[in-house]
Amino acid sequence: MAIIGIRKLRYGVEDLGACTRFFTDFGLLPLALEPARAIFSLANGSIVELLALDDPAVQGHEMVGAGVKEVTWGVDTMACLSILRAGLASDHAIEDGIDGAFRIRTPVGVLMSFEQWRPTAFATAPDPINAPGVINRLNTHRKWRRVARPKVINHVVFQVTEFEVAALYMRERLGFRLTDVQQGFGCYLRADGSNHHHNILFLNARAPIPGCDGEARFDHANFGMEDIDELMIGVNNMVRQGWEESRIGLGRHRIDSALFYYFPCPAGGEAEYGADADFLDDSWVPRYFTTPLFAYAHFTHHIPEFLRVPPPWDFRYLTEAEVQAGRPLSVD
Repeated sequence: MAIIGIRKLRYGVEDLGACTRFFTDFGLLPLALEPARAIFSLANGSIVELLALDDPAVQGHEMVGAGVKEVTWGVDTMACLSILRAGLASDHAIEDGIDGAFRIRTPVGVLMSFEQWRPTAFATAPDPINAPGVINRLNTHRKWRRVARPKVINHVVFQVTEFEVAALYMRERLGFRLTDVQQGFGCYLRADGSNHHHNILFLNARAPIPGCDGEARFDHANFGMEDIDELMIGVNNMVRQGWEESRIGLGRHRIDSALFYYFPCPAGGEAEYGADADFLDDSWVPRYFTTPLFAYAHFTHHIPEFLRVPPPWDFRYLTEAEVQAGRPLSVD
C-alpha cells in the first residue's frame, strides 16, 4: 500500500468565525463558508475543515480541547485502499464512506480516515540562491510577492501519553517509516508513499516543555510554503491582520532542516508555516537524539529560555535492530 500524505484535517473549534478569519488570513482558499462549518483548500487539493467542537462528526476521539480531531490520509490506488481496509477490519470498527473511503478510531485516540486521492498538480519556482563566489542568479532580482499561499499540509502533531506505542501502531498497521527519535520527547514518522521528512509526529504529552501537561491533545499542523520569502510574506500579513506573533519567531529545525514560524491558532494548538525541509526515501537511516533540544533548532530569531544555554551536540544513528524497536535496545 502507499499512503501518500495528508488529504484533510478536520478541526473541532470553539469560535468558528474567528477560526475562519484566521485561516483566510493565513492564505488558505475558502471553498465553503457556512454557518456550521468552513472548508478551505490548498494548492495540492488537500483540505482543512472547521466544525464546532460539539459537532457529531468530530466525536469519538480522545483529544482534549480544540484542534484537529480527524486526519484523512490519501492513498494512491483503490487496490491499496482495499488492502488497507481489509487489514484494519480484523480488529477495528470500520465506518464506510463513499468510493471506498473509510474511517476508524485508532488506539492512539485520534480519528483517521483513508481515501483514494490524486493530489492536484501545481508549480513552484523557488528563486536560485546566491552566495559569495557562487552566482546562481545574475541580473535577476528575487520575486516580489503580494500574498502567500500554502501549498501542502506537510505534517500534523499530537501530544500523546504513549508516544512510542503510537509510533509502533503507525508502523505496523499503516506502513509508516520511522525517520527520527528525540529521547523522551517524540517519534517522527513518514508515510510510505511520501518523501517528506515526517507526516506525523507523536510528541510525549509528559515532555518537560511548555504546553505538555500530560493530556492527549492536538499540538500543531505544518503548512508548506515555496521558500523563505513566501513564508515571511505570510508572516507579515498575519501580523498586519492583528494575529498574535510567535514568541520564538523565524527559525530552522535541526531534525528536518525546515524553516519554521508558528502562530498560536484559535482553532487549537498552532499553525506552522514551513519551508525547505529534508526529503527522504527508504535508504534513510533514522537518528536518535539523546539531547532532545539539540534536535529542535539550528537557529531561532528570538532565543527561548530553554535554548539560552546551547544544548550539547549529541545524536547517533540507530542500528537496524534498534530501528525495528523504535528506540535504542539498551533502554530495555
